Amino acid sequence: MSVAELKKSEIVKANARSANDTGSPEVQVALLTARINDLTPHFKTHLKDHHGRRGLLKMVNTRKSLLAYLKNTDADRYTALIQKLGLRK
Repeated sequence: MSVAELKKSEIVKANARSANDTGSPEVQVALLTARINDLTPHFKTHLKDHHGRRGLLKMVNTRKSLLAYLKNTDADRYTALIQKLGLRK
């Protein structure tokens, strides 16, 4: 279950800092958020899928680490990204 290529390219374009940007923390967090949002309904119906849940938790922790890095390096970009993705209230 991965994000489709068209959806992935749209996410990259929407969050890229420049034309060829695919590796900035903003893009990585946006892609992880999309994958997490796609997987979440799966775990509501398949409660005993513990192997898949481990992968989901790894994605959540990776996103958490990237957000912490972004918060420490550039707080303005961090707040803009959180507002854009609607991660925290």
